[in-house]
Amino acid sequence: MGDVFLRRLSRWQADQYREQLADLHGSAYEDPPGEAFDGRARFIDRLAEHAALPGFDLVVADDGGPVGCAYGFPVTRDGVHWRGFVGPVPDELEELTAAGRVFAVAELMVLPRRRRLGIGKRLHDRLLSGTGATLAAGFLAPGAVAAQSACRAWGWQAVGRIRPPAPEPERWVFTRPLRR
Repeated sequence: MGDVFLRRLSRWQADQYREQLADLHGSAYEDPPGEAFDGRARFIDRLAEHAALPGFDLVVADDGGPVGCAYGFPVTRDGVHWRGFVGPVPDELEELTAAGRVFAVAELMVLPRRRRLGIGKRLHDRLLSGTGATLAAGFLAPGAVAAQSACRAWGWQAVGRIRPPAPEPERWVFTRPLRR
């Protein structure tokens, strides 16, 4: 295992890199047998959809091949990201969304063999350093205890839950103020 280098990819580079990123996704989340293809196809579709959004940003960790990746995009001002929020959307989240000051972290993944080496934190910090946002938001599965623990250690806090349209499962909404 050599040095790990971080680099930003444009949306066009992300498209060219999509197969490698899909491989990384499958390995990072260890798709159960029989679900690997479906999970891979959904990831590629989601990546393409997200990469088409204005302000899309992606950072990859590489040591001769991708070992981690984080990407996100500015949340649209229309509040569509908060549809299905359980209870009232927190005032700060609603106000900053309307002002175009929220950046969604859509994905952060690291290969299991490269975890607990600071790669995820480096990806996180590099991705968020490139935004002009005041607040970052992310969505985590209720069972993703390790990811929730890492987010809390990095200054994130849970602000509620969201029930997106089927087939997507319920998620915790985490936010983190960004230094300005």
